[in-house]
Amino acid sequence: MVLVKSKIIEQLANNFPNFLKRDLSSLAEIILSEMENSLKKNERVELRDIFTLETRLQKARISRNPKTNEKVEVPEKKTIHFKMSKKWFNKLNNE
Repeated sequence: MVLVKSKIIEQLANNFPNFLKRDLSSLAEIILSEMENSLKKNERVELRDIFTLETRLQKARISRNPKTNEKVEVPEKKTIHFKMSKKWFNKLNNE
């Protein structure tokens, strides 16, 4: 399942017809930018009963190029770890 911002805004507009689409768009932009800023600060983002996002440090390692079989040094980097809540997981898988 792919979440696209325009589809989220469209669904919000359908569920809440009293709000203007541009207001919903700016609200979504504010929420996503705050989530992005928190992740940049290495803070955990949690939407209760839905999911959590947190940054994790992936250690530097030596990998291999599958095409040439050549060893490649991969530097240390941050990754985002996504964890779905049990409640949301059960809701998605039981329907």
